[in-house]
Amino acid sequence: MAKIEKEQIIAALSSVMDPELGKDLVRLNMIRDIKIEDHKVMFTIVLTTLACPLRNKIESEAHKAVLDVQGVSQVEIKIDSSVPHAAKIPDMLDLPINHIIAVASGKGGVGKSTISVNLSVALAQSGTKVGLLDADFYGPNIPMMMGIKGLPFQNENQKIIPGEAYGIKVMSTGFLVKEGQPLIWRGPLLHSAVKQFLSDVEWGELDYLVVDLPPGTGDVQLSLAQTISISGGIIVTMPQELSLDDAGRALEMFKKLDIPVLGIIENMSYFICPHCTTRTDIFSHGGGKKTSLQMQVPYLGELPIIPSLREKADEGIPSSQIKEATNPEKIFFEELAKKIAGIFIKK
Repeated sequence: MAKIEKEQIIAALSSVMDPELGKDLVRLNMIRDIKIEDHKVMFTIVLTTLACPLRNKIESEAHKAVLDVQGVSQVEIKIDSSVPHAAKIPDMLDLPINHIIAVASGKGGVGKSTISVNLSVALAQSGTKVGLLDADFYGPNIPMMMGIKGLPFQNENQKIIPGEAYGIKVMSTGFLVKEGQPLIWRGPLLHSAVKQFLSDVEWGELDYLVVDLPPGTGDVQLSLAQTISISGGIIVTMPQELSLDDAGRALEMFKKLDIPVLGIIENMSYFICPHCTTRTDIFSHGGGKKTSLQMQVPYLGELPIIPSLREKADEGIPSSQIKEATNPEKIFFEELAKKIAGIFIKK
């Protein structure tokens, strides 16, 4: 039997397309480390993220294409990832972070921090390096929701070492002030704090930095946009009209700051009674999707009122890290992470 050549394998993999990018795996430089041992072929597929929603399809088609090569009887594929860098804007703070995702809301109390925490955990569980910046300086809830206590310290380079939980690096003013102590800062202090939380924290290399913004359209949002290049923003809203009106303002803010809008999430969308399974639309329903259509931005889904989501947050346990595969919150945030990763793949 003729010897299997590397060129045959490359030719076979050239027929496998990445559906999102419309090019084959070889042209996209996604095939690495091809090895041939007798009738066995081994190689690595490097995705832009392990959370790639088409990962299984790409792997399956690559496996079939190589197995069809004459003489090949066994195929072993390793999946790896390398998140592409977002374009940097000149004169902005240059950090070793591939994508910065800002999570915003037009008003408080819509669950923005819940989305930020659980999205971060879901992204980290997909195999990426994730940081979480709590930029809600006046209401820093992230430390409690992540179950992190204690003050950070500086290393020998005078960099602040962030807290860490569930594989995520975390920074918040909640680490710097005593519990219950108010933070009374004017605009210039906020601008300085935003820059310090980015440049003076030892984030290291990250695939994603999720930024939990304060509600509204104030100083912190403007300072963040002036300091770093934000890859995209997520708007969290509730179905009621007041929330949707405020969400529209947050969307306009992103557009004026030239921040791409990744989409809208409708939180507290409905409630299913655990006893009679009756559905109740407590705050109305469907407004988030309607707003996304009106504003022509993606709709990222709806999350119902789930008592356990609140209970876990109070305990410092993000629901997205729960092991039960059928847990509705876990499924929602896993799908959200895949959608966000998919958006960046298309870019």
